[in-house]
Amino acid sequence: MQLGTSRVDITPRVGVELAGFGPYLHRYSVGVRSPLMAKALAFEAGGQRALLINCELIGLGAEMCSEVAARIAEQVAGLDAGAILITCTHTHSGPASTPMTGWGEIDPIYLELLPDKLVKLGCAAFENLEEASMSYGEARCDNIGLNREREQDAPPLEVVLDPAWRSQAPEHTDTVVRVLKFTRADGSVAAFAANFGCHPVVCCQETRYLHGDFPAIAMVALEQEFPGAAGIFLQGAQGDINSCVVHKPEEEALRALDVIAARFAASIRAAMAAAKPAPVDRVAFCRKTLSLTPRAGFGPATLDGLEAEQLAVLRRPGMRDDDHAGRMAMVTWNAVRDIRAKLAADPGYRTRVPVAGIRLGGVELLGAPFEIMQMIKNEVVAGARAEHVLVLGFACGYFGYAPDREIAERKRGSYTTDVVPMFFGEPPFEDIHGELAAGLLEIDGELA
Repeated sequence: MQLGTSRVDITPRVGVELAGFGPYLHRYSVGVRSPLMAKALAFEAGGQRALLINCELIGLGAEMCSEVAARIAEQVAGLDAGAILITCTHTHSGPASTPMTGWGEIDPIYLELLPDKLVKLGCAAFENLEEASMSYGEARCDNIGLNREREQDAPPLEVVLDPAWRSQAPEHTDTVVRVLKFTRADGSVAAFAANFGCHPVVCCQETRYLHGDFPAIAMVALEQEFPGAAGIFLQGAQGDINSCVVHKPEEEALRALDVIAARFAASIRAAMAAAKPAPVDRVAFCRKTLSLTPRAGFGPATLDGLEAEQLAVLRRPGMRDDDHAGRMAMVTWNAVRDIRAKLAADPGYRTRVPVAGIRLGGVELLGAPFEIMQMIKNEVVAGARAEHVLVLGFACGYFGYAPDREIAERKRGSYTTDVVPMFFGEPPFEDIHGELAAGLLEIDGELA
């Protein structure tokens, strides 16, 4: 196979608002702890080409991903736009980079300049093609994530920084890091990609430095061990998984950041050492659009009720603009108005999202634009035909959470199941678990 790598610094200027953690927090950055990077891997085998672009950002809109892919395909001979998979790591210590009501104000200049950088990045990767071989490895990684829906979130720092700490519900977390290692003809490492599902939120709402959180810090350390190699973190199914350190004061968060990054780097290092050859005799790709069923009964009457509830909160005597309840009500009210406009224009409106896959020999990358929960990923991996399956979140765009059936039923009407889709101007989903799993397995079947 032929492999090409490239990278570009996508760090915004200091002062932009950071994304995530709550409504209208005004988390304006005060410095750069580690530059934010975008990296690309170009593949060629069996007469086909494919491209993987990864950005250390919270997410990108589907329209931008489509635009970037189309522009790269126009400039690279033999490359189909459908063979370009653009993913994000979901760092909460980066700029707001996708429309998400109230969760960080987008810097318009930054977002205007970003597509050109990504197009040049993708084209450069094909200019750097060279002979390489791929190997696949796994290693335990059970000392970083916990299931915030099924166990205590944000345990005390002294507990989770103990080297012996492990999740109380490992069966509901990602406990294995999956690594693709690409080696040049001379034996040197050209690139490595680590797939693992966990929110990068060691640094959270009380921190204001720009960086890619623990996965990016781990990649920086490993790239120093393998000079010239491009290290990429491929976010997996993390919708219900937090890092074991989260929601801590700035001093504690920054102290823990390097500790958690070192744990992650150690697991990746072990997976690389254990990697076995995984020959790439062909490259294949597939892209589809899923039409998702909206929540039954979610219509104008529901929106009327939601609007009345939010206005009642906002007009409560003594309401202040620093009150969390008021800020959440403002976010929801704005979302109600967005969805009302869509339903007025199309009473049968359904959310349409892109999903995609790339096959590299016996390894398959399946991507969807959601914060996928572990049970969905497990179902997809169990049902897939490929020998090794990497499920990627934040691919081809970003549309919020994809909760599994148990959480969707137990937490019906909650932030996860109802409020977050509305942030993106979409009605809540009826069966995102079933429809997303079926869509990804359909792609797997076509790539077989």
